[in-house]
Amino acid sequence: MRTLSPELAAHVAGEATTLCRCWSLTRRDGAVLGFTDHDRDLGFDSILFRANAGLEAAESSSELGFATSGGEVLGALAASGLSEADLSRGLFDDARISLWLVNWADPSQRTLLEAGFVGEVKRSDSHFTAEMRGLGKAFDEERGRLYTASCSADLGDARCGVTPGASSATVAATDGRLSITAHALSGHADGHFSGGRLVFTAGDNTGFATEIRSHRTDGGTAALQLWQATPRPIAVGDAFTAQAGCDKRFATCRDKFGNGVNFRGFPHLPGNDFIIGGTGAGSPGAGPFDGGSLFR
Repeated sequence: MRTLSPELAAHVAGEATTLCRCWSLTRRDGAVLGFTDHDRDLGFDSILFRANAGLEAAESSSELGFATSGGEVLGALAASGLSEADLSRGLFDDARISLWLVNWADPSQRTLLEAGFVGEVKRSDSHFTAEMRGLGKAFDEERGRLYTASCSADLGDARCGVTPGASSATVAATDGRLSITAHALSGHADGHFSGGRLVFTAGDNTGFATEIRSHRTDGGTAALQLWQATPRPIAVGDAFTAQAGCDKRFATCRDKFGNGVNFRGFPHLPGNDFIIGGTGAGSPGAGPFDGGSLFR
């Protein structure tokens, strides 16, 4: 149940209303965008809500308890502040979103209908559909540590402690979407960049970042395969940086990065195959179950 201001309540109770909806989006980079389904721009809370977005709200739902509520917003990619490139670069991923019911004749008469996060964004040639997830989604996110053999940190974060360097290169050949070859990376061993991060620093895809699926060296050329296709075709001569990848195994952390002391996994934790494999050597206390170290 929402409590309306006396002025807005009186307006809603009247025979004719002048109501519209306004959305504010706070992107991951801190930029704030405003949109409205009214036919004129509106402004409040130091935000300009533009009317040229072509936004339309679909059905929304509210749930009791901690269930995640949500809805959808449809709009045109030609809207001010919205572009295919920004959506592809993930600037709107997990953005904060607020939905207001506003009296466009007097924007001081308004009430906050929903607050949440942008979820899945689907794109087509001329429009997009953004999923709106309620604040309850925070309770569905994983918190704390998991007891796994692999590392739970991400390469380069505070828990990892490594400062991974990035190698600069230019595209020597490409299929325009997912495959890149570069001469400047040929000095690295096969797989060095697998699982790493590639960022374009020049060309039509400047600023776009994606994970490297595989890396192999063929003669004097390094071949990279990307996990995600670029928003625009890759061209020969485009500049990029490539960061080494980590498969989160203890041996990789120790030998490749010299960071075994900061490993955030449990490499000596026996797995299910060890537990159900039997005693092996005939009698209790013998074989791998003699109470000693498993890694002597």
